[in-house]
Amino acid sequence: MTRKVTIIGAGSVGSTIAYTMAVNGLASEIVMIDVNHEKALGEAMDILQGTPFCSPIKIYAGSYAEAADSDIVIVTSGVARKPGQTRIDLAQTNVNIVKAITPEITKYAPNAIYIFVANPVDVLTYVFHKISGIPENRIIGSGTILDTARLRSRLAELMEINQKNVHAYVLGEHGDSSFVPWSCAQIAGVNLDDYRASLNYAAHEYPDFTYEEVEDYMRTSGAKVISRKGATFYAVAISVCHIVRTLFSSVNTVLSVSTMMHGEYGVEDVCISVPTIIGPSGVCGNVLPPLTEEELAKFHNSANVLKGVISQLNI
Repeated sequence: MTRKVTIIGAGSVGSTIAYTMAVNGLASEIVMIDVNHEKALGEAMDILQGTPFCSPIKIYAGSYAEAADSDIVIVTSGVARKPGQTRIDLAQTNVNIVKAITPEITKYAPNAIYIFVANPVDVLTYVFHKISGIPENRIIGSGTILDTARLRSRLAELMEINQKNVHAYVLGEHGDSSFVPWSCAQIAGVNLDDYRASLNYAAHEYPDFTYEEVEDYMRTSGAKVISRKGATFYAVAISVCHIVRTLFSSVNTVLSVSTMMHGEYGVEDVCISVPTIIGPSGVCGNVLPPLTEEELAKFHNSANVLKGVISQLNI
């Protein structure tokens, strides 16, 4: 079965997504598109030359026309966030880029599922909803899936447990107003508070930590990585490839991604992350765990932050 993926943007994030997909055999054909065609050619060639040791795959640089019949289109193009700059600062510049590429890509790939990764991802996902004509179930923003991965990796590290045993989410904006609904956080099916209190593992003493410290780690991780190495791309590439794997699977999976709200938790007309059911046809629905009053207020605040930005944009 052909699994064709087009990646728009051959920068660090787009190229690492392509590399990760190739190594893991997630796609059978990858098209890389970039305004700097030579850069896309170089990245595609570099990955292609390692594929004799991977699953069979075609990977090449192309134009929008070569995106025809894509199953998935991943949009990473945009101006990268600089040290000290917030995601929201990028808004209008990257909105203009989305407005420019939308008619080009939807002309050739009208039936694809679109995944937005460029920041501010919630805003760009919303803009694409408004201007593309693509059905809502086929538009996904990577949202807080990366924040959720950072949260789970930190909790797993602190508790010295397999990351896959950690079930916790980051909800809201992929940005400063995101939050963790700790009332829903679990390890191995046990509420996190109960797990810490009832743990019977005398051979080891766990470090003392607060949820506020963990949440701060999650929220500041991106900026710390950027200050140290100039960009973030490994973790986001793995996270986006997990979305791709889910879309190409035969069963549904719940992921914290950004989709259009229609009254969920009392929020409408904004793209924001809640636990969302993703399957072969795209967005199937969502799961709305009960939130405390404080958590619900944080979700409303996050939605209002995004709406405030959107209201100032030229869409």
